[in-house]
Amino acid sequence: MEGRLPDEVLFRIFSFLDASSLLHVAQVNKYWNKVAESEPLWRNLCRRKWSFCTFSHRCPGAQTWKQYFLKQTRQERWMASAKPENFVYKAAVGNLGILGPMAYLSGSGPTMDEEKSIICTVSSKRMLFAWDVQEGTMIWSSPVQQSSIMHLATLPQMHLAFTVDLKGAIKVWNCRDEDTLATLIMSQACLSLEAFLTKDDPFLMVGTCEGDIYTLTVPELKTVSKVNAFKYRVDLLYCSPDKRWIFASGTHECILPKVFFTECLLRPSEGRTPLSLSLPFSSCCRACWAPRRTNRVTLMFQRDALKKTGFTTLDLTTEGTGGRTFIQVHMESPIWMGVSDGNTIVFESGPYLFLVSISGHLLQRFEYHDKTICNLWVDSLHVLTTSVDDSLHVYMWEEEGRYPYLRSCCHLEHIGSDQTPSCYVPKAICDNKSIVCVVSRIRESSILVMYSLNM
Repeated sequence: MEGRLPDEVLFRIFSFLDASSLLHVAQVNKYWNKVAESEPLWRNLCRRKWSFCTFSHRCPGAQTWKQYFLKQTRQERWMASAKPENFVYKAAVGNLGILGPMAYLSGSGPTMDEEKSIICTVSSKRMLFAWDVQEGTMIWSSPVQQSSIMHLATLPQMHLAFTVDLKGAIKVWNCRDEDTLATLIMSQACLSLEAFLTKDDPFLMVGTCEGDIYTLTVPELKTVSKVNAFKYRVDLLYCSPDKRWIFASGTHECILPKVFFTECLLRPSEGRTPLSLSLPFSSCCRACWAPRRTNRVTLMFQRDALKKTGFTTLDLTTEGTGGRTFIQVHMESPIWMGVSDGNTIVFESGPYLFLVSISGHLLQRFEYHDKTICNLWVDSLHVLTTSVDDSLHVYMWEEEGRYPYLRSCCHLEHIGSDQTPSCYVPKAICDNKSIVCVVSRIRESSILVMYSLNM
């Protein structure tokens, strides 16, 4: 240990270590500690674990990437080990109308750095609500809109919410003021929304009933580009975690999904068609980008006249030849139905939850619900299932071995105290500190059930 390696050599060696090993070598001596504490090493660990983590996503009070990593890991472990009695239960009842789409405006996770979990919900009363999950209270509501709100998207990094109503009015809200930050009236019905933040600027993409994709600035809603992608409506619009690709599709049987190179939509060239590739799978009904394989997209589609559900996974690359760029695609064998994370697919069938590899091998099977699973929600860290009896189960992704696997964490029986079955499909979302579920036990109004982790 008396010999001293150059900083660059020691840094290179340490770059192959995991977090636990890096913490251990930092205790050897002052010189090793200095190298092991360097920001680039811990930033790389963050990106290795959370590929969607960016420079702007620092936790309040976390001054270094090491502190960021340790705080996020600690919060994930708390959620993974939580029991029902570790949650504080709150329920919002009253004249809320039927609650539809919901999304986090702020919260705890690699893309959300706030101590408070704030969610937005759309109501059938033509209003947008914001809720403090830990307090279980409504903290803001929009004025009653002229038309029903159909779609909702949020940009947690900027605390912004975006809505589209039945008449095609796109609005930007900061969920603090009564007035919108911007409003854009479209001449076409808008059927899909996707908000995302690049390293330079935020953008909003809108898919319309006439097959157009609009790219808009945020918050001004100024048009950057307009592309006619299909002859029919754009029902699905998803940006990849690294913001390099845009997946677009419609559910019409004559539509082949397309993947666009995002840069071509954000910075269009006059007279040039945006770079895109059609995927040979019609009747696509869902798609997911893999958080840890940012060029990998998984499609669910109808395979034949019998409407059997098929599933395929594709890897995208670009190749430049002769001054031109092409998108290339590599396909895995199609299998069943579900959503993907890396090399795995999770899907429900009846009361069961299955995890399979993209080559079709069964990895795990879970049976925690007595009745049919009616809603499945997946992000890069969590999987939530809700059943028709209003029970809810929490899983978390674990990274060990060749494939990620699911860890069963917590089962919440009969969401809330009332055991009356829900009239509508219960829906749930979560972050590292909270779980939010909408149940509707009467046809005229919903209940917003909020669980916050008592840490």
